[in-house]
Amino acid sequence: MAVRRDGAPVVVSLRAAGLGDLLTAVPALRAIRDRFPEHVHVLAAPQPLWPIAELTGAVDAYVPARHATCALHQQLSAPVDVAVNLHGCGPESHRALLACEPATLVSFRNSAVPLSSDGPRWYAQEHEVARWCRLLRAYGISADPRRLDLTVPDDSPTEPVQRATGATLLHPGAASPSRRWPVTRWAALARIVRSDGLPVVVTAGPGERTLAEAVADLGGPGIDVVDCSDEVTTLVRVVAASARVVCGDTGVAHLATALRTPSVVLCGPTSPARWGPPVERPWHVALWAGHVGDPHGARPDPGLLELTVSDVSAALATLPAAPRARRLDYASSR
Repeated sequence: MAVRRDGAPVVVSLRAAGLGDLLTAVPALRAIRDRFPEHVHVLAAPQPLWPIAELTGAVDAYVPARHATCALHQQLSAPVDVAVNLHGCGPESHRALLACEPATLVSFRNSAVPLSSDGPRWYAQEHEVARWCRLLRAYGISADPRRLDLTVPDDSPTEPVQRATGATLLHPGAASPSRRWPVTRWAALARIVRSDGLPVVVTAGPGERTLAEAVADLGGPGIDVVDCSDEVTTLVRVVAASARVVCGDTGVAHLATALRTPSVVLCGPTSPARWGPPVERPWHVALWAGHVGDPHGARPDPGLLELTVSDVSAALATLPAAPRARRLDYASSR
């Protein structure tokens, strides 16, 4: 663990998934911090994402966890009072937490794990942010799904941040091909934005440099590629500095929501009712053709391909401005 308070009780939250997954759990993490102010709040999540959790003001310590079957009990150096499953509906994730021998397990009900029988039912079509807040409320923990915002440290801008400042940010990457809009369409969109005299940057996450460069090359001169693959904090600062974001249904979409950077999100196989931006924030627009498919598919989803360059350009042109005051009340989240 990164932080230790001798004698303090421990609450562990498990979220062993990607960037977007962590960001959708931020209201729940803050609710846990509020409910257990005297506890050491340990987050079990992939190590590259720990800097994101730092920005929430809700977590004290970390253990690395890349999947639901991680051996958490071997990494914790103190007894666990409360274990919260923010990863899934079990049974593997339930068992990973129960191996820590917590006094209380907060989880959804799973018939394969009798100790979860007091938990609420899992609804597959529920929005991911609402899901975890409902779980906590079932155990008497107040949770507000609107507490999504992050703040960015006020420090000297790096060279990537300077290039992204005021630009339209295009992020063509996604974890699976089914959520990747074609390169030629990204390039066409870049040309339209540039024809209006506006700067464009194309961002690349881990393993996406070639994809970003292909978009920039086809898009024509004057388009920057900003590689954010080394540190997630670079991506945070770049998204925060940009004027607006266009991306697929991926972690960058949730980051734009958390930073109140206006965005157009291209949803393909998954409805925005499950993973899209909050409907009460009109400066985030989700485009969806209305078809459900495989979010982990090996080819671009047919519904995603129904979204044309004109559709995205029109949404971008009418995107409302956001209240950009990115303030985080740490006192209320501790």
